Amino acid sequence: MKIAFIGLGNMGAPMALNLHKAGHSVSAFDLSAPACDKVREQGVTVAASAAATLAGAEVVISMLPASRHVEALYLGEGGLLAQIAPGTLVIDSSTIAAATSQKLATAGAARGVAVLDAPVSGGTGGAIAGTLTFMVGGAAADLERARPLLEKMGANIFHAGAAGAGQTAKICNNMLLGILMIGTSEALALGTANGLDPKVLSEIMRRSSGGNWALEKYNPMPGVMDAAPASKGYAGGFGTDLMLKDLGLAQENASAVNAATPLGGLARNLYAAHSLAGHGALDFSSVIQLVQKKG
Repeated sequence: MKIAFIGLGNMGAPMALNLHKAGHSVSAFDLSAPACDKVREQGVTVAASAAATLAGAEVVISMLPASRHVEALYLGEGGLLAQIAPGTLVIDSSTIAAATSQKLATAGAARGVAVLDAPVSGGTGGAIAGTLTFMVGGAAADLERARPLLEKMGANIFHAGAAGAGQTAKICNNMLLGILMIGTSEALALGTANGLDPKVLSEIMRRSSGGNWALEKYNPMPGVMDAAPASKGYAGGFGTDLMLKDLGLAQENASAVNAATPLGGLARNLYAAHSLAGHGALDFSSVIQLVQKKG
């Protein structure tokens, strides 16, 4: 298939590369020249602009940082939606407000363009390996059109419901992830403050009732997992500011539906403090630095 792919960051670039490796014709674009160069070096065609990716495209996929970027790309002055041919399928894998996804889907339907919100979980490792989890909102028939492509980028594909449902599922997941990472960090910091070996403690908790994804795949303590961002100076991975954004989306949604999320609110405030301390670009597991004993 001919695919337009817009957004080549830590997640988007490997996703586009996996589609390219699967034999699809990918025309990609990002505002960052280095990001474009990275995928170009691996054989992906890079277009001169976002609009230029649309030539002959059957599917448009976007992976952008926030709601404002998605709205600007598709709905702003000179937005892509007005240039996308009717019958085209749009898959937006950005993590944004459900209301924005619903707005885009409504505008797309008015032009005969099907829109799916399909945010992902699995981190950069999952993006590279093609094992992401997709949480999809939109029509079931449109998901079936998208499925052959999603299967080249992910191992788990869930239909969460109508437009915006994928985003709601994603913010619920990431709110829990943020809370779990803070709790895991506190437990490891407490144990090491008492002289325990973090590798031994991690394995004890992983195999006990405290086991969770952070202990299994993404340990926040440097040196415990060689492949984890914690062992690479907290570089790459999923940035603190991105987690802060997602926790903010969860709190906005909770307020809108009058849901009680006290731990989600506390997690958001702790990540905000960590970001204000100058760590916003570090992987979100660096939040352990808030609770580690110094010296």
